[in-house]
Amino acid sequence: MAKNLPLKGIRVANFGWVWAGPVTGQTLAFLGAEVFKIESKARVDLTRTLPPFGDGIPGPDRSLSNHACWAGNGSVTLNLKKPEAQQLARDLVAKCDVVVENFGPGVMEQLGCGYEVLKAVKPDIVMFSMPAAGLYGPLKGVRTYGLSLTSLTGLDSLTGYSDGPPVPVENAYSDPYNGILGAFPIIAALRHRDRTGEGQHIDYSQQEAIMHMVGPAFMDYAMNGRNAAPKGNRHPLGAAAPHGVFPCKGDDRWISIAVLTDEEWSALRNAMGNPAWAAANEYASAAGRVAAATAIHTELARWTAQHDDRELAGKLQQAGVAAAPVLNVGDLLNDPHYKARGTYIELTHPLGFVETIYGAYVKTSRTEVAVTPGPVMGRDNDHVFKTLLGMSPERYDELVAAQIIY
Repeated sequence: MAKNLPLKGIRVANFGWVWAGPVTGQTLAFLGAEVFKIESKARVDLTRTLPPFGDGIPGPDRSLSNHACWAGNGSVTLNLKKPEAQQLARDLVAKCDVVVENFGPGVMEQLGCGYEVLKAVKPDIVMFSMPAAGLYGPLKGVRTYGLSLTSLTGLDSLTGYSDGPPVPVENAYSDPYNGILGAFPIIAALRHRDRTGEGQHIDYSQQEAIMHMVGPAFMDYAMNGRNAAPKGNRHPLGAAAPHGVFPCKGDDRWISIAVLTDEEWSALRNAMGNPAWAAANEYASAAGRVAAATAIHTELARWTAQHDDRELAGKLQQAGVAAAPVLNVGDLLNDPHYKARGTYIELTHPLGFVETIYGAYVKTSRTEVAVTPGPVMGRDNDHVFKTLLGMSPERYDELVAAQIIY
């Protein structure tokens, strides 16, 4: 088995912060890149302040959220408010292949690390900028977090109950989504660099990437002039029934069931024991079932409530009906499938506490990723400044004392 991961030998200076930028670095690290997250105690990254903390003790090096979303990143501390630190950042970029940043347009220029400056330092550098709305256009200065991106992209207008107002997406899923998706153009740009010797500046708009999640609704409007609205758990195009989430035995246990064809409806009827209500003539066609979706869902919910969610999902899947238990976070951590794949892993942090973080979601047939948690601040300072940049110990100590390396 080959031991080298695909991006072995690639070095990344990651200016990204909070979640999206660090996950871009994480994805590249899972592919073998050496990634250094540039941060500072002068402005502690938000994820380092998020509970829960290891052993319940608050601290920027003890956030379990940080350790999960920064896994694979190293840490170099530079107070980029100071010119000397900006120069050190440029010195590091000169030793790198890729620069990642997810600030607003213009921030990297203010830090003395804009693309034109870095290109002069390293002509073939690949710089990946991922502002909320891109580097140009009327919205280029908009400030967002993952939650507000779901509003700007129209997704929040589609989520909610069919008889009520939109309910915004609760989780800032767009952050890790953009982080993982963002690794692809970086890899493509590295391939281009290897073939031509040319670097490039990638303008990656987070909201344009997230807009792909509303693709079906966009197509429906473009082709039919219909403006989509919340439908609860009904089929997004009103083309199938039953289609929803139904209660099961136990506390807050649910199962999702989707029936798209007459054959699947027949299989569901058989699995239910062919109750009399399901034999109605109007239910024989998809159009009839859609028209009577409320009545069908009411009867189906009475039946599912008598069953265990996992057992019922297995039974329906064997019968050819699309069904799945609605898993909560505790279920995910104990699910046999995720355990078998190492989706979540338990490890001991260098500070001594045991924690659970994401495993490597990039898996290849030839290599295996060694996942380490997000780093303590400045973990790689000695290596980067003294070894990679050749700084003397005396000069290093001076810069630490002056809170330039900080």
